[in-house]
Amino acid sequence: MNNLSDEAFDQLISRAMDELPQEYIKGLDNVVVVYADEPDKHQQRKSQAGRELLLGLYEGIPLTKRGAGYTFVLPDKITLFKHALLRVSFDDASLFENIKRTLWHEIAHFYGLDHDRIDELEGRRGHAH
Repeated sequence: MNNLSDEAFDQLISRAMDELPQEYIKGLDNVVVVYADEPDKHQQRKSQAGRELLLGLYEGIPLTKRGAGYTFVLPDKITLFKHALLRVSFDDASLFENIKRTLWHEIAHFYGLDHDRIDELEGRRGHAH
């Protein structure tokens, strides 16, 4: 896919949020979901993605690591990277599914899941269909 307006991309993110299980969305305490064209150098380093294409990034303190002292903290941030998502998508439907999958993946990090557990859950979910 080539290009998509920021407004249309934002609408796809909102639609994906609406379609994900709402109990997980409502539990996103002190989290903001944003998008950027590309990750900045800090985000690329933080992700440890190396040369891999970075579709999304969760930055913050996972729910499982928040203690009694978790007050007056800036919001956690989930960033979706528009250009990378466009590069891995071949049509509108695949773009939406990639946005939704990436959003779910980053939300899972908020809930304290690591990549191994997320991969396990995604594999199990993929076999259910």
